[in-house]
Amino acid sequence: MMAQFQEISKQSGVHPKPAGLVLQYGTAGFRTNAKQLDHIMFRMGLLATLRSKKTKATIGVMVTASHNPEEDNGVKLVDPMGEMVTPTWEGYATQLANAEQEDLLAALKVIIEKEAVNMSQEANVFVGKDTRSSSASLSQAVLDGVSALGGHSKDYGLVTTPQLHYMVCCQNTQGKYGEATVEGYYKKLCQAFIQLSKNASNCTDDQKHLSVDGANGIGALKVREMEGHLKKELHISLFNDGSKGKLNHLCGADFVKVQQKPPTGIKMNPGERCCSFDGDADRIVYYYADSEGRFHLLDGDKVATLISTFLKELLTQAGLDLEIAVVQTAYANGSSTNYLEDTMKVIVRCTKTGVKHLHHAAQEFDIGVYFEANGHGTVLFSKAAEEKIQQLAENSSTIDEKKRAALLLQNTINVINQTVGDAISDMLLIEAILAIKGMTIQQWDAIYSDLPNRQLKVKVSDRRVIDTTDAERRAVSPAGLQEAIDSLVKNYRQARSFVRPSGTEDVVRVYAEAETQESADSLAHEVSLVVYRLAGGVGGEPKPLH
Repeated sequence: MMAQFQEISKQSGVHPKPAGLVLQYGTAGFRTNAKQLDHIMFRMGLLATLRSKKTKATIGVMVTASHNPEEDNGVKLVDPMGEMVTPTWEGYATQLANAEQEDLLAALKVIIEKEAVNMSQEANVFVGKDTRSSSASLSQAVLDGVSALGGHSKDYGLVTTPQLHYMVCCQNTQGKYGEATVEGYYKKLCQAFIQLSKNASNCTDDQKHLSVDGANGIGALKVREMEGHLKKELHISLFNDGSKGKLNHLCGADFVKVQQKPPTGIKMNPGERCCSFDGDADRIVYYYADSEGRFHLLDGDKVATLISTFLKELLTQAGLDLEIAVVQTAYANGSSTNYLEDTMKVIVRCTKTGVKHLHHAAQEFDIGVYFEANGHGTVLFSKAAEEKIQQLAENSSTIDEKKRAALLLQNTINVINQTVGDAISDMLLIEAILAIKGMTIQQWDAIYSDLPNRQLKVKVSDRRVIDTTDAERRAVSPAGLQEAIDSLVKNYRQARSFVRPSGTEDVVRVYAEAETQESADSLAHEVSLVVYRLAGGVGGEPKPLH
């Protein structure tokens, strides 16, 4: 133990912490300018090694800042089943990151003692990185941290975030989930996709074409690597492939969703399917231009609707009595909620914003579909659901229609990365569903029409004065705020509005939707004025949009 600690002291000097710097492990791990992260990476290597000893399993460390600008970087830890690290250990991450240089060993000892970590237990850590220029040296700092505590590491090099989550899950299920290699990932997903595609009647080459915006990031590299495995079942035109553009600059899923316009560097022909990944390929949005050249976005709500409709139809055909639910946040468009509940008769559950809340709620059902509006999401199948589907598919006395549905469900399970939202996996699933249903992107878009909406931010001196309940849909403090919002909403048709504190900065986020864009805009403005007045707004009062 002492020898190990001497090694850490020595190595830690190579990755010193700037005095006074304080960072928080948030929803997306640590994320900031890459120059401030070297010590964080070394320490996350240490923490991942402790977590591995504690869980007696392989832990993942991913070096990425997702959709942030090129000059940023970040890191997140992956737990044994490929899920995000537990809240308690997020707390440890923050403590360890912020311990001054001379207090590092003491901070480590606190964690070891609190968690009763057996220091002689073997440790294994998988490390991956995105394409940022800072990622190479930062992932090396993680590897240094692992070796300083005597852990074993496997460096996967350049991978998407979901690929690293997948590797960790494969490793810890002893290969039951799949083979823990990038090649194994492509094989599993693509074979399932090809099997699904066989159920699409007479697809023309036009219909097999998809334009992909790779955000000039890791997703582009990995789509290129995967193409050979697709056996011409999908024809991909790749744009923003990283050969000349800057990561996430005027491209990628976040840009398209926020700006409501196509990325630069993509050629859009009317009616053609296009999609964008984000910087680490764990989000996807679809879009197209109509014959008038108008831009149409299909976000996470539309994706969840397409997938849950498809699964519900298959369950009915297979005669399987499994409970399927769609998990949304308050940001989900009201039209999608109405369509799912009223037309599809699917259970809809609303949770707080943040992937971990959605993931957790989805685990409560036989089949849980969750997508944030920003395009991050996946589908979870319970053990029992997977077994029932498998029995039906393998049972020789199953009638043909039921068997076909069961086999389709099995291949659907195999094309999905259940550990985390995965742009590549979601893309293959969406493409297969559209092909099987013989649907164009316009027909998919027309399932329901989004209610016009508007999101605004109000700067406040302290975001903590706002407290919410009912999955962030109602404000409990400051006093009078919710009543004021309720009375404003009553003035508009099909209207809804809520406010919630930002997770990252001193702003309050305002969401409003209504029958017309004009109504949504003015409702959002009126609500932001109320927030400004009742919740301690700073700066000038919000200006009307028009």
